[in-house]
Formats: sequence, structure tokens, C-alpha cells
Amino acid sequence: MSRSSAPTSTPSNTLLLQRQLAELTKRPVEGFSAGLVDDSNLYEWEILIIGPPDTIYEGGFFKARLSFPPEYPLQPPKMRFITPMWHPNIYSDGNVCISILHPPGEDQYGYEDSGERWRPVHTVESILLSVISLLSSEKPNLDSPANVDAAKEVRENYDAYKKKVRRLVRRSAEEV
Repeated sequence: MSRSSAPTSTPSNTLLLQRQLAELTKRPVEGFSAGLVDDSNLYEWEILIIGPPDTIYEGGFFKARLSFPPEYPLQPPKMRFITPMWHPNIYSDGNVCISILHPPGEDQYGYEDSGERWRPVHTVESILLSVISLLSSEKPNLDSPANVDAAKEVRENYDAYKKKVRRLVRRSAEEV
């Protein structure tokens, strides 16, 4: 009998995802909502992040997807905004670039401490609170930007950057 080398989901990660979803349903956290894209797939979640108050994202409704790998929680999920975003730490295709979504271990580029990267103790709630914190930060991290054009605009013309974000916020509110 040969064993496949492809990773398979284990009951423990399925139970963990079910538990986290049940917890967020029972005790919603202010600032976002989370649910499954399809009830038969625990590995694809749809997320709605509400623009944090007193930020340039206030009033926005930002749709995103969280995709969990079969190795979850040993490996991090990927998060991608479906709603167009303009932020130095969000790629132009919507993929979010924050430390806790980077695989565990040392950063080959030396920008992050291994303690800032993914650890199995992180939850959907801690991920989303980190993303809300990212959007709440008045000055985004420009050290290793995911969106170089947005980072350049933050550095060179912050008013133009804010104006572009506010336009996206208005558009996102109209689409909900």
C-alpha cells in the first residue's frame, strides 16, 4: 500500500476551523464579519472588514477571502481583498502582506523577526485584528512595500494617497 505525499486535511484542523467560525458567529468582533464562501468548504472564508473609525478607511466595506492551506494551523492562510485597495502593504491583486501571514521561521530578507511571523496560536480573529490595525495605521510600513506605487505616493504626496483611498472607500460603500 503506497501513501500519497499530498497533504490531506486532518480532523483536528477541520475542528479548529469549525470552532473558530462558531466562536466568531456566537461572539462577533467589532470591525469585521466572517463566514464560509460555501458551506461545504471550511478552507475558504469570506470576510467583510468595516473601515476603522477615525481613519481614511472609515465608512468603507471591504470584501476579502481567507484561504486556509491543508497544513493549517502549522502554515498560515492567505488573505486577498476582493474590493479594490490602495495601500503599501496590500499587493495590487489584493493579497495582504503582513508579518503574521508569512510562513514561520526566519525572514530571508531580514525585515521581520521570526516572532512576528505566523505561529499556530494565531486565529482568524487575530489575523483580522492585525489587518484592521494595518488599515488604522496613519503611516503604513514602507520598509518592504507590497505595492511600491502606493508606498511612493505615501512618501511623496500623502494628500493624493488619502484622496485615492477615500475614493475607494466611497465606491466600496456604494457596492454593499
